[in-house]
Amino acid sequence: MAVAFPYSSGMSSPSESLPGGTPRITVITGAAQGIGRRTAELCAERGDLLALLDLKLSPVPAGAEALILTGDLSDEAVVQAHAAAIVERWGRVDTLVNNAGISFITPAEDTTAAGFRRVLDVNLTAPFLLSRELGRTMLAQGSGSIVNVASVAGLLGIADRAAYNASKHGLIGLTRTLAAEWGGRGVRVNAVCPGWVKTEMDEHDLGSGAYTDADIVGRVPMGRFASPDDIARAILYLSDAGASPFVNGVTLSVDGGWAADGSWESLRLKKR
Repeated sequence: MAVAFPYSSGMSSPSESLPGGTPRITVITGAAQGIGRRTAELCAERGDLLALLDLKLSPVPAGAEALILTGDLSDEAVVQAHAAAIVERWGRVDTLVNNAGISFITPAEDTTAAGFRRVLDVNLTAPFLLSRELGRTMLAQGSGSIVNVASVAGLLGIADRAAYNASKHGLIGLTRTLAAEWGGRGVRVNAVCPGWVKTEMDEHDLGSGAYTDADIVGRVPMGRFASPDDIARAILYLSDAGASPFVNGVTLSVDGGWAADGSWESLRLKKR
C-alpha cells in the first residue's frame, strides 16, 4: 500500500530555472539512499519542491519541502496513487528521476524465472509506469524532463547479471522510445549510465564476494569508483531545461571511461 507523508522544514529560495521563479517540482525514486538521496540533496539546494519515493521513508534534505511516498513501485496501483498525490499537491510535475533499482548476481543458468521477472519489474516496469503516469501531466503542461538511471551494464554485457543487464538495456530502449514520442511535445527523456558507484547496493554486492574493490578500480581508466555525487550532478544537468534544452534521447555515461576502454588490464594500468 502507498503511504504519503507531507513534510516541510522550510522552503529554500525558489529555483531560477523555471519562468517567474516558480519552484521546480521534482520526483525522485529510490530516494532513501545512494544516488537518489544525493540527487534529492542537490535538487533541494537549487530550490526544488520534492516528491521522494522509496520502499522505506526517505530523509528530507535540510531546508526542503517534500512529499514522502512509500510503496512498491512495480505495483501499478501504487504508482497511480503516488502520481495522483503528487499532482494533487502541486498541480504539475517538472522532473522525474527514475533511480530505484535492485541488483541480482547469479549465473544465467541458475537464474529463476521469478528472480528474472522481479528485477525487470523493479528496474524496467516501474520506470515505465511512473513515466506513463507522470508523463501525462508533463504532456498536458507541454514541458518536463525524465531522467532514467540506467547503467554501464545497459551498454555492455557483464557476466552473472542476465536479469540486471537485460533490465538496464531495456531502460535505455524505453528512454529512446519516449524521447522519440514525447520530445516534440515538450518532454525530454534521457538516461544516465553510471559505472560502479559506492552505495549501499555496492556494499551488499561486495559482501557477497561477487567482486572486490580492486576488480572495479582496475577496470576504470580513472582508477576509482564513482560517487553518488558524480551521478547526481549528471542527473541535474539532464533535468535542467536551462542547461540542456536540446538534449533528448541521450545515454550519458558517467563511468570514468569504463565503456570507452577496450584495453586489457595490464595495458590499462600501464597508462595511469
